[in-house]
Amino acid sequence: MCGSGWLLLPLLREGFAVHGVDTSEAVLERCAERCRIGGFHPQLFRQDVAALNLPFRYAAAFVPAGSFQLLPRPAARDALASLRAHLVEPSILLLDLFVPEAVAHPPGAPVVEVDHVALEDASLFVRRSETLIDANRRQILTTSRYEQRVAGRIVAREDEAQGLTWYGEEEIAAMLRDEGYRDVRIETAAWPSPPGRHFAVCARG
Repeated sequence: MCGSGWLLLPLLREGFAVHGVDTSEAVLERCAERCRIGGFHPQLFRQDVAALNLPFRYAAAFVPAGSFQLLPRPAARDALASLRAHLVEPSILLLDLFVPEAVAHPPGAPVVEVDHVALEDASLFVRRSETLIDANRRQILTTSRYEQRVAGRIVAREDEAQGLTWYGEEEIAAMLRDEGYRDVRIETAAWPSPPGRHFAVCARG
């Protein structure tokens, strides 16, 4: 889940040998472009981390910035198993996780937001999103509709649905142990967004 390389590239600059994995072809192309500009040519793979099957083994795996939480719970367990199968000594797994601030006082109804941006071609880009917090399932479900409008007429439209799952420290530690990880450690962490309680998880496969 390397995204466009915002973390992968700094690690390369520090001298680490790093490969990247993501499901999005467009994102991987952007990552490769940024790396080329920086003088690097890392191995990048388009694969789902829940069904990872790479021709290499690694001393460590890192899923940053809450990306692990984009996986639904069954896929998250599959991802932990797949990652562990690709690790060799010292077999370190690092996860950045967070509990969203909104879950402390979840709203009783979906939260609707609308924003827009005027483009250079005089068209208008409008996004309408609806977010539902399911405290029992520990999920945040967001559905969004994107529209491009010209003179009030919709010329393009795209819908998106995204889920985010959150875990408490004890729950994720138990999940890791269930999947065969050991020496699980939880540490508080601080990163700028999104707001909430952030923590880092380190385990050995």
